[in-house]
Amino acid sequence: MRNGCQLISYPDSIGGSLSSLKNAVEKHFSRALTGIHILPFYPSSADRGFSPLGYDRVDPSFGSWDDIKGLKEMGLDLVVDFMINHISRQSPQFQDFLRRGDDSPFRDFFIRYRDFWPGKGPLKEDLAKIYTRKPRPPYIEEELPGGTREKIWCTFDTEQIDLNLDSPKVREFIKDSMKELCRRGADCIRLDAFAYGIKRPGTNCFFVEPEVWDLLRWCGDVAAESGAEVLPEIHEHHRIQLKLSEHGYLVYDFVLPMLLLQAVYDGTSGNLKNWLSICPRRQITTLDTHDGIGVVDVRDLMSDKEIENTRNNLYSRGANVKRIYNTPQYNNLDIYQINCTYYSALGNHDNAYLLARAVQFFAPGIPQVYYVGLLAGRNDIGLLEDTKNGRDINRHNYSLEETDAEVKRPVVQKLLRLMEFRNTHPAFSGTFRLLESGPDSLAIEWNQGEELARLTADLKNLSFSIEATPAPRKRPELLDL
Repeated sequence: MRNGCQLISYPDSIGGSLSSLKNAVEKHFSRALTGIHILPFYPSSADRGFSPLGYDRVDPSFGSWDDIKGLKEMGLDLVVDFMINHISRQSPQFQDFLRRGDDSPFRDFFIRYRDFWPGKGPLKEDLAKIYTRKPRPPYIEEELPGGTREKIWCTFDTEQIDLNLDSPKVREFIKDSMKELCRRGADCIRLDAFAYGIKRPGTNCFFVEPEVWDLLRWCGDVAAESGAEVLPEIHEHHRIQLKLSEHGYLVYDFVLPMLLLQAVYDGTSGNLKNWLSICPRRQITTLDTHDGIGVVDVRDLMSDKEIENTRNNLYSRGANVKRIYNTPQYNNLDIYQINCTYYSALGNHDNAYLLARAVQFFAPGIPQVYYVGLLAGRNDIGLLEDTKNGRDINRHNYSLEETDAEVKRPVVQKLLRLMEFRNTHPAFSGTFRLLESGPDSLAIEWNQGEELARLTADLKNLSFSIEATPAPRKRPELLDL
Protein backbone atom coordinates (compact mmCIF):
# COMPACT_ATOMS: atom_id res chain seq x y z
CA MET A 1 0.00 0.00 0.00
CA ARG A 2 1.08 3.55 -0.64
CA ASN A 3 2.37 5.74 2.15
CA GLY A 4 -0.58 8.11 2.27
CA CYS A 5 -3.76 8.84 4.21
CA GLN A 6 -6.50 6.23 4.27
CA LEU A 7 -10.17 6.55 5.18
CA ILE A 8 -11.92 4.10 7.55
CA SER A 9 -15.66 3.89 6.96
CA TYR A 10 -18.62 1.58 7.25
CA PRO A 11 -20.14 0.92 3.83
CA ASP A 12 -23.26 2.92 4.73
CA SER A 13 -21.85 5.68 6.97
CA ILE A 14 -21.85 8.40 4.30
CA GLY A 15 -25.02 8.56 2.26
CA GLY A 16 -26.25 5.09 3.24
CA SER A 17 -24.52 3.02 0.56
CA LEU A 18 -21.23 2.18 -1.11
CA SER A 19 -22.16 4.18 -4.21
CA SER A 20 -22.88 7.24 -2.06
CA LEU A 21 -19.58 6.76 -0.25
CA LYS A 22 -17.83 6.74 -3.63
CA ASN A 23 -19.67 9.90 -4.68
CA ALA A 24 -18.60 11.69 -1.50
CA VAL A 25 -14.98 10.65 -1.94
CA GLU A 26 -15.00 11.83 -5.56
CA LYS A 27 -16.62 15.13 -4.66
CA HIS A 28 -14.71 16.08 -1.52
CA PHE A 29 -11.85 13.76 -0.57
CA SER A 30 -10.11 12.36 -3.63
CA ARG A 31 -6.90 14.38 -3.13
CA ALA A 32 -6.88 13.71 0.61
CA LEU A 33 -6.92 9.91 0.30
CA THR A 34 -4.71 7.22 -1.19
CA GLY A 35 -6.66 4.31 0.30
CA ILE A 36 -9.84 3.21 2.01
CA HIS A 37 -10.61 0.62 4.68
CA ILE A 38 -14.22 -0.39 4.17
CA LEU A 39 -15.53 -2.01 7.35
CA PRO A 40 -17.45 -5.28 6.81
CA PHE A 41 -19.80 -5.05 3.85
CA TYR A 42 -20.78 -8.74 3.83
CA PRO A 43 -24.16 -10.14 4.90
CA SER A 44 -24.09 -10.26 8.70
CA SER A 45 -26.38 -11.06 11.62
CA ALA A 46 -24.99 -8.68 14.29
CA ASP A 47 -22.29 -6.23 15.41
CA ARG A 48 -22.66 -4.03 12.34
CA GLY A 49 -21.02 -6.46 9.97
CA PHE A 50 -18.63 -8.24 12.29
CA SER A 51 -20.83 -11.37 12.44
CA PRO A 52 -20.43 -12.41 8.79
CA LEU A 53 -22.44 -15.12 7.10
CA GLY A 54 -19.67 -15.44 4.51
CA TYR A 55 -17.38 -13.42 2.25
CA ASP A 56 -18.61 -14.22 -1.25
CA ARG A 57 -21.32 -11.54 -1.36
CA VAL A 58 -21.84 -7.85 -0.67
CA ASP A 59 -24.87 -7.15 1.49
CA PRO A 60 -27.38 -5.88 -1.10
CA SER A 61 -28.46 -3.09 1.26
CA PHE A 62 -24.97 -1.61 0.76
CA GLY A 63 -24.55 -2.30 -2.95
CA SER A 64 -22.64 -4.87 -4.97
CA TRP A 65 -19.16 -5.97 -5.98
CA ASP A 66 -19.40 -3.39 -8.77
CA ASP A 67 -19.37 -0.67 -6.10
CA ILE A 68 -16.23 -2.15 -4.55
CA LYS A 69 -14.71 -2.23 -8.01
CA GLY A 70 -15.69 1.39 -8.52
CA LEU A 71 -13.74 2.48 -5.44
CA LYS A 72 -10.72 0.54 -6.65
CA GLU A 73 -10.97 2.17 -10.06
CA MET A 74 -10.60 5.56 -8.36
CA GLY A 75 -7.03 4.48 -7.64
CA LEU A 76 -7.58 3.79 -3.93
CA ASP A 77 -5.74 1.07 -2.06
CA LEU A 78 -8.35 -1.24 -0.53
CA VAL A 79 -8.33 -2.68 2.99
CA VAL A 80 -11.03 -5.19 3.95
CA ASP A 81 -11.85 -7.24 7.04
CA PHE A 82 -11.70 -10.97 7.59
CA MET A 83 -13.05 -12.17 10.94
CA ILE A 84 -10.59 -14.97 11.48
CA ASN A 85 -11.84 -15.84 14.96
CA HIS A 86 -15.53 -16.35 14.25
CA ILE A 87 -18.48 -16.56 11.90
CA SER A 88 -22.17 -15.79 12.28
CA ARG A 89 -24.50 -18.08 14.18
CA GLN A 90 -26.76 -17.71 11.11
CA SER A 91 -24.05 -18.90 8.70
CA PRO A 92 -24.88 -21.91 6.51
CA GLN A 93 -22.12 -23.88 8.24
CA PHE A 94 -23.40 -23.41 11.79
CA GLN A 95 -27.03 -23.84 10.85
CA ASP A 96 -26.20 -27.13 9.12
CA PHE A 97 -24.33 -28.26 12.23
CA LEU A 98 -27.35 -27.42 14.43
CA ARG A 99 -29.65 -29.42 12.15
CA ARG A 100 -27.46 -32.48 11.62
CA GLY A 101 -25.02 -32.60 14.53
CA ASP A 102 -22.37 -35.26 14.05
CA ASP A 103 -23.76 -36.03 10.60
CA SER A 104 -22.91 -32.51 9.43
CA PRO A 105 -19.81 -32.00 7.28
CA PHE A 106 -19.22 -28.96 9.53
CA ARG A 107 -19.16 -30.91 12.82
CA ASP A 108 -15.49 -29.95 13.30
CA PHE A 109 -15.92 -26.39 12.04
CA PHE A 110 -16.53 -25.10 15.54
CA ILE A 111 -14.93 -25.63 18.94
CA ARG A 112 -17.04 -28.05 20.99
CA TYR A 113 -16.25 -28.08 24.68
CA ARG A 114 -16.67 -31.85 24.79
CA ASP A 115 -13.73 -32.17 22.36
CA PHE A 116 -11.60 -29.33 23.71
CA TRP A 117 -11.97 -30.57 27.29
CA PRO A 118 -12.79 -34.29 27.02
CA GLY A 119 -14.44 -35.94 30.00
CA LYS A 120 -16.26 -33.74 32.49
CA GLY A 121 -15.39 -30.49 30.75
CA PRO A 122 -13.44 -27.46 31.94
CA LEU A 123 -12.81 -26.72 35.57
CA LYS A 124 -13.54 -23.28 36.99
CA GLU A 125 -9.83 -22.49 36.96
CA ASP A 126 -9.66 -23.39 33.24
CA LEU A 127 -12.40 -20.88 32.41
CA ALA A 128 -10.88 -18.28 34.73
CA LYS A 129 -7.65 -18.33 32.70
CA ILE A 130 -9.34 -17.51 29.41
CA TYR A 131 -8.81 -13.95 28.18
CA THR A 132 -12.19 -12.42 27.50
CA ARG A 133 -13.71 -8.94 27.65
CA LYS A 134 -17.27 -10.11 28.16
CA PRO A 135 -18.83 -10.65 31.63
CA ARG A 136 -19.78 -14.26 30.87
CA PRO A 137 -18.07 -17.59 30.17
CA PRO A 138 -16.93 -17.92 26.53
CA TYR A 139 -19.55 -20.33 25.23
CA ILE A 140 -23.15 -20.71 24.19
CA GLU A 141 -25.17 -23.84 24.83
CA GLU A 142 -27.01 -25.32 21.87
CA GLU A 143 -29.42 -28.22 21.40
CA LEU A 144 -28.32 -30.73 18.77
CA PRO A 145 -30.24 -33.61 17.13
CA GLY A 146 -31.39 -36.16 19.68
CA GLY A 147 -31.97 -33.53 22.33
CA THR A 148 -28.38 -33.36 23.55
CA ARG A 149 -27.05 -29.99 24.64
CA GLU A 150 -23.48 -28.90 23.97
CA LYS A 151 -21.34 -25.93 24.86
CA ILE A 152 -19.85 -24.28 21.76
CA TRP A 153 -16.98 -21.76 22.05
CA CYS A 154 -18.24 -18.17 21.69
CA THR A 155 -15.78 -15.45 22.75
CA PHE A 156 -17.81 -12.37 21.84
CA ASP A 157 -21.49 -11.86 21.03
CA THR A 158 -23.77 -14.91 20.95
CA GLU A 159 -24.14 -14.33 17.20
CA GLN A 160 -20.36 -14.77 16.73
CA ILE A 161 -19.39 -18.45 16.90
CA ASP A 162 -15.66 -19.16 17.15
CA LEU A 163 -14.03 -21.13 14.36
CA ASN A 164 -11.86 -24.18 14.96
CA LEU A 165 -8.67 -23.05 13.25
CA ASP A 166 -7.17 -26.53 13.66
CA SER A 167 -9.80 -27.94 11.30
CA PRO A 168 -8.69 -28.55 7.68
CA LYS A 169 -12.19 -27.53 6.53
CA VAL A 170 -11.88 -24.20 8.33
CA ARG A 171 -8.44 -23.60 6.84
CA GLU A 172 -9.89 -24.32 3.40
CA PHE A 173 -12.74 -21.86 4.09
CA ILE A 174 -10.26 -19.18 5.21
CA LYS A 175 -8.03 -19.71 2.19
CA ASP A 176 -10.92 -19.61 -0.30
CA SER A 177 -12.43 -16.52 1.35
CA MET A 178 -9.17 -14.60 1.45
CA LYS A 179 -8.41 -15.44 -2.16
CA GLU A 180 -11.86 -14.23 -3.19
CA LEU A 181 -11.34 -10.94 -1.36
CA CYS A 182 -7.98 -10.50 -3.08
CA ARG A 183 -9.55 -11.30 -6.44
CA ARG A 184 -12.09 -8.55 -5.72
CA GLY A 185 -9.31 -6.02 -5.24
CA ALA A 186 -8.13 -6.20 -1.62
CA ASP A 187 -4.58 -4.89 -1.15
CA CYS A 188 -4.61 -5.63 2.57
CA ILE A 189 -6.74 -8.00 4.64
CA ARG A 190 -7.25 -6.98 8.25
CA LEU A 191 -7.40 -10.09 10.44
CA ASP A 192 -10.02 -9.08 12.99
CA ALA A 193 -9.67 -10.45 16.56
CA PHE A 194 -6.58 -12.31 15.42
CA ALA A 195 -5.12 -12.97 18.87
CA TYR A 196 -8.19 -14.97 19.93
CA GLY A 197 -7.91 -17.46 17.06
CA ILE A 198 -5.64 -20.08 18.63
CA LYS A 199 -6.98 -21.93 21.69
CA ARG A 200 -5.04 -24.43 23.79
CA PRO A 201 -6.05 -26.06 27.12
CA GLY A 202 -4.19 -24.65 30.08
CA THR A 203 -3.53 -21.26 28.42
CA ASN A 204 -5.40 -17.94 28.39
CA CYS A 205 -6.28 -18.66 24.73
CA PHE A 206 -5.01 -15.24 23.63
CA PHE A 207 -1.95 -14.82 21.37
CA VAL A 208 -0.87 -18.39 22.12
CA GLU A 209 2.74 -18.92 21.08
CA PRO A 210 4.26 -20.48 19.06
CA GLU A 211 1.09 -21.53 17.19
CA VAL A 212 0.00 -17.93 16.61
CA TRP A 213 3.11 -17.34 14.50
CA ASP A 214 2.35 -20.37 12.34
CA LEU A 215 -1.19 -19.07 11.76
CA LEU A 216 0.00 -15.57 10.89
CA ARG A 217 2.66 -16.90 8.52
CA TRP A 218 0.08 -19.10 6.79
CA CYS A 219 -2.40 -16.21 6.39
CA GLY A 220 0.38 -13.99 5.09
CA ASP A 221 1.37 -16.58 2.51
CA VAL A 222 -2.23 -16.93 1.31
CA ALA A 223 -2.54 -13.15 0.82
CA ALA A 224 0.92 -12.85 -0.74
CA GLU A 225 -0.06 -15.27 -3.52
CA SER A 226 -2.35 -12.47 -4.77
CA GLY A 227 0.08 -9.64 -4.05
CA ALA A 228 -1.74 -8.54 -0.87
CA GLU A 229 -0.67 -8.46 2.77
CA VAL A 230 -2.30 -9.07 6.13
CA LEU A 231 -2.78 -6.73 9.09
CA PRO A 232 -3.40 -8.53 12.41
CA GLU A 233 -5.78 -6.55 14.62
CA ILE A 234 -4.82 -6.89 18.29
CA HIS A 235 -5.81 -4.59 21.14
CA GLU A 236 -3.50 -5.33 24.06
CA HIS A 237 -0.15 -4.36 25.57
CA HIS A 238 2.04 -2.57 23.03
CA ARG A 239 4.78 -5.19 23.39
CA ILE A 240 2.70 -7.45 21.11
CA GLN A 241 2.86 -4.85 18.33
CA LEU A 242 6.61 -4.50 18.82
CA LYS A 243 7.00 -8.27 18.65
CA LEU A 244 4.92 -8.49 15.47
CA SER A 245 7.00 -5.71 13.94
CA GLU A 246 10.21 -7.54 14.79
CA HIS A 247 8.86 -10.46 12.76
CA GLY A 248 8.34 -8.15 9.78
CA TYR A 249 4.56 -7.73 9.95
CA LEU A 250 2.54 -4.59 9.37
CA VAL A 251 1.02 -3.56 12.72
CA TYR A 252 -1.37 -1.06 14.27
CA ASP A 253 -0.33 1.86 16.44
CA PHE A 254 -3.15 1.82 18.98
CA VAL A 255 -1.18 3.67 21.66
CA LEU A 256 -0.85 7.01 19.84
CA PRO A 257 -4.44 8.18 20.59
CA MET A 258 -4.08 7.99 24.37
CA LEU A 259 -0.53 9.37 24.38
CA LEU A 260 -1.65 12.35 22.31
CA LEU A 261 -4.58 13.03 24.60
CA GLN A 262 -2.23 13.09 27.59
CA ALA A 263 0.20 15.36 25.72
CA VAL A 264 -2.55 17.86 24.88
CA TYR A 265 -4.30 17.71 28.26
CA ASP A 266 -1.09 18.05 30.29
CA GLY A 267 1.00 20.10 27.87
CA THR A 268 3.82 17.57 28.16
CA SER A 269 5.56 15.56 25.46
CA GLY A 270 7.78 13.10 27.36
CA ASN A 271 5.71 9.92 26.98
CA LEU A 272 4.80 10.76 23.41
CA LYS A 273 8.44 11.33 22.47
CA ASN A 274 9.46 8.06 24.09
CA TRP A 275 6.95 6.15 21.98
CA LEU A 276 7.86 7.92 18.75
CA SER A 277 11.49 6.99 19.34
CA ILE A 278 10.76 3.23 19.72
CA CYS A 279 7.52 2.64 17.77
CA PRO A 280 7.46 0.38 14.70
CA ARG A 281 8.26 2.22 11.49
CA ARG A 282 6.02 -0.02 9.39
CA GLN A 283 2.62 0.50 10.93
CA ILE A 284 -0.89 1.86 10.53
CA THR A 285 -1.49 4.88 12.76
CA THR A 286 -4.91 5.77 14.14
CA LEU A 287 -6.49 8.35 16.41
CA ASP A 288 -10.04 7.08 15.99
CA THR A 289 -11.68 3.88 14.77
CA HIS A 290 -15.14 2.27 14.85
CA ASP A 291 -14.13 1.00 18.30
CA GLY A 292 -13.00 3.22 21.16
CA ILE A 293 -9.81 4.98 22.23
CA GLY A 294 -7.51 2.19 23.46
CA VAL A 295 -6.51 2.09 27.13
CA VAL A 296 -4.94 -1.36 27.60
CA ASP A 297 -2.55 -0.73 24.69
CA VAL A 298 -0.71 2.09 26.48
CA ARG A 299 0.17 0.39 29.76
CA ASP A 300 3.83 0.89 30.76
CA LEU A 301 4.15 3.75 28.28
CA MET A 302 2.10 5.75 30.76
CA SER A 303 1.98 5.09 34.49
CA ASP A 304 -1.27 3.87 36.05
CA LYS A 305 -1.72 7.32 37.56
CA GLU A 306 -1.16 9.04 34.19
CA ILE A 307 -3.68 6.71 32.55
CA GLU A 308 -6.24 7.44 35.26
CA ASN A 309 -5.61 11.19 35.06
CA THR A 310 -6.00 11.14 31.28
CA ARG A 311 -9.21 9.16 31.59
CA ASN A 312 -10.51 11.70 34.13
CA ASN A 313 -9.46 14.59 31.90
CA LEU A 314 -11.33 13.06 29.00
CA TYR A 315 -14.53 13.05 31.04
CA SER A 316 -13.99 16.54 32.45
CA ARG A 317 -12.48 18.28 29.42
CA GLY A 318 -14.06 16.32 26.58
CA ALA A 319 -17.37 17.42 25.08
CA ASN A 320 -20.56 15.49 25.92
CA VAL A 321 -18.82 12.37 27.18
CA LYS A 322 -19.83 10.82 30.50
CA ARG A 323 -18.52 7.93 32.55
CA ILE A 324 -21.84 6.15 32.34
CA TYR A 325 -21.44 5.88 28.55
CA ASN A 326 -18.39 3.66 29.19
CA THR A 327 -19.97 1.18 31.58
CA PRO A 328 -21.77 -2.17 31.14
CA GLN A 329 -25.04 -0.18 31.09
CA TYR A 330 -23.93 0.97 27.63
CA ASN A 331 -22.18 -2.29 26.73
CA ASN A 332 -18.65 -1.02 27.31
CA LEU A 333 -15.84 -0.87 29.88
CA ASP A 334 -13.40 2.05 29.92
CA ILE A 335 -10.61 -0.09 31.35
CA TYR A 336 -10.24 -1.39 27.76
CA GLN A 337 -11.48 1.38 25.49
CA ILE A 338 -13.20 4.74 25.89
CA ASN A 339 -15.99 5.57 23.47
CA CYS A 340 -15.82 9.15 22.22
CA THR A 341 -15.07 10.90 18.96
CA TYR A 342 -11.53 12.24 18.93
CA TYR A 343 -12.73 15.75 18.16
CA SER A 344 -15.01 15.69 21.21
CA ALA A 345 -12.27 14.08 23.34
CA LEU A 346 -10.35 17.31 22.68
CA GLY A 347 -13.31 19.43 23.71
CA ASN A 348 -14.43 20.14 20.12
CA HIS A 349 -11.40 22.46 19.99
CA ASP A 350 -10.26 23.06 16.41
CA ASN A 351 -6.62 23.92 17.17
CA ALA A 352 -6.13 20.97 19.51
CA TYR A 353 -7.67 18.64 16.95
CA LEU A 354 -5.56 19.84 14.04
CA LEU A 355 -2.43 19.66 16.19
CA ALA A 356 -3.23 16.02 17.04
CA ARG A 357 -3.77 15.17 13.38
CA ALA A 358 -0.53 16.88 12.38
CA VAL A 359 1.36 14.74 14.90
CA GLN A 360 -0.35 11.62 13.57
CA PHE A 361 0.60 12.49 9.99
CA PHE A 362 4.23 13.11 11.00
CA ALA A 363 4.47 9.90 13.06
CA PRO A 364 6.00 6.86 11.33
CA GLY A 365 3.46 4.79 9.44
CA ILE A 366 0.44 4.97 7.15
CA PRO A 367 -2.21 7.24 8.73
CA GLN A 368 -5.82 6.13 8.81
CA VAL A 369 -8.61 8.63 9.50
CA TYR A 370 -12.04 7.41 10.60
CA TYR A 371 -14.93 8.93 8.68
CA VAL A 372 -16.28 10.75 11.76
CA GLY A 373 -12.81 12.17 12.35
CA LEU A 374 -12.52 13.18 8.71
CA LEU A 375 -15.49 15.48 9.29
CA ALA A 376 -14.33 16.51 12.80
CA GLY A 377 -17.48 14.89 14.11
CA ARG A 378 -18.93 15.52 17.56
CA ASN A 379 -20.32 12.87 19.90
CA ASP A 380 -23.70 11.59 18.72
CA ILE A 381 -25.64 11.47 22.00
CA GLY A 382 -28.96 10.90 20.24
CA LEU A 383 -27.80 7.71 18.52
CA LEU A 384 -26.12 6.53 21.72
CA GLU A 385 -29.32 6.92 23.76
CA ASP A 386 -31.41 5.27 21.04
CA THR A 387 -29.28 2.13 20.99
CA LYS A 388 -27.75 2.14 24.50
CA ASN A 389 -24.55 1.01 22.77
CA GLY A 390 -21.57 3.05 23.96
CA ARG A 391 -19.71 2.66 20.69
CA ASP A 392 -22.49 4.39 18.77
CA ILE A 393 -21.42 7.73 20.23
CA ASN A 394 -18.72 7.63 17.53
CA ARG A 395 -20.81 6.09 14.72
CA HIS A 396 -22.90 8.95 13.40
CA ASN A 397 -24.35 8.31 9.95
CA TYR A 398 -24.00 11.26 7.57
CA SER A 399 -26.34 12.02 4.70
CA LEU A 400 -24.75 13.38 1.54
CA GLU A 401 -26.31 16.78 2.26
CA GLU A 402 -24.90 16.74 5.79
CA THR A 403 -21.50 15.77 4.43
CA ASP A 404 -21.61 18.70 1.97
CA ALA A 405 -22.26 21.05 4.89
CA GLU A 406 -19.66 19.59 7.26
CA VAL A 407 -16.91 19.78 4.65
CA LYS A 408 -17.29 23.56 4.53
CA ARG A 409 -16.25 23.98 8.18
CA PRO A 410 -12.78 25.59 8.48
CA VAL A 411 -11.44 22.77 10.68
CA VAL A 412 -12.35 20.19 8.03
CA GLN A 413 -10.90 22.28 5.21
CA LYS A 414 -7.61 22.60 7.10
CA LEU A 415 -7.57 18.89 7.88
CA LEU A 416 -8.02 18.05 4.20
CA ARG A 417 -5.14 20.34 3.26
CA LEU A 418 -2.97 18.61 5.87
CA MET A 419 -3.88 15.23 4.36
CA GLU A 420 -3.13 16.40 0.82
CA PHE A 421 0.25 17.65 2.02
CA ARG A 422 0.95 14.32 3.74
CA ASN A 423 0.07 12.42 0.56
CA THR A 424 2.15 14.47 -1.85
CA HIS A 425 5.30 15.71 -0.14
CA PRO A 426 8.27 13.47 -1.06
CA ALA A 427 10.00 13.90 2.30
CA PHE A 428 7.63 11.35 3.87
CA SER A 429 9.19 8.61 1.77
CA GLY A 430 12.50 9.27 3.49
CA THR A 431 13.90 9.23 7.01
CA PHE A 432 12.09 10.06 10.26
CA ARG A 433 13.90 12.15 12.88
CA LEU A 434 12.69 13.14 16.33
CA LEU A 435 14.41 16.46 17.04
CA GLU A 436 15.43 17.89 20.38
CA SER A 437 12.69 20.00 21.96
CA GLY A 438 11.48 21.18 25.35
CA PRO A 439 9.19 19.23 27.70
CA ASP A 440 6.10 21.04 26.44
CA SER A 441 6.93 20.87 22.74
CA LEU A 442 7.53 18.42 19.93
CA ALA A 443 9.66 18.61 16.78
CA ILE A 444 9.64 16.01 14.00
CA GLU A 445 11.49 16.07 10.70
CA TRP A 446 11.32 13.93 7.56
CA ASN A 447 14.11 14.00 4.95
CA GLN A 448 14.31 12.49 1.49
CA GLY A 449 17.37 13.67 -0.39
CA GLU A 450 17.06 17.45 -0.52
CA GLU A 451 13.38 17.36 0.42
CA LEU A 452 12.39 18.24 3.99
CA ALA A 453 9.21 18.50 6.06
CA ARG A 454 9.37 19.66 9.67
CA LEU A 455 6.62 19.85 12.32
CA THR A 456 7.07 22.04 15.38
CA ALA A 457 4.30 21.83 17.99
CA ASP A 458 3.67 23.82 21.16
CA LEU A 459 1.54 21.65 23.46
CA LYS A 460 0.96 24.41 25.98
CA ASN A 461 -0.48 26.86 23.48
CA LEU A 462 -2.02 24.19 21.20
CA SER A 463 -0.25 25.61 18.16
CA PHE A 464 1.97 24.14 15.48
CA SER A 465 3.77 25.04 12.29
CA ILE A 466 4.99 23.01 9.33
CA GLU A 467 8.00 23.98 7.26
CA ALA A 468 8.54 22.19 3.97
CA THR A 469 10.64 22.44 0.85
CA PRO A 470 8.72 23.23 -2.31
CA ALA A 471 9.75 21.86 -5.68
CA PRO A 472 12.13 22.91 -7.12
CA ARG A 473 14.06 23.09 -3.86
CA LYS A 474 14.28 26.42 -2.08
CA ARG A 475 14.60 27.12 1.60
CA PRO A 476 11.85 25.50 3.71
CA GLU A 477 8.66 27.54 3.75
CA LEU A 478 5.78 27.53 6.23
CA LEU A 479 2.78 25.52 5.09
CA ASP A 480 -0.26 27.77 4.88
CA LEU A 481 -3.34 26.02 6.22
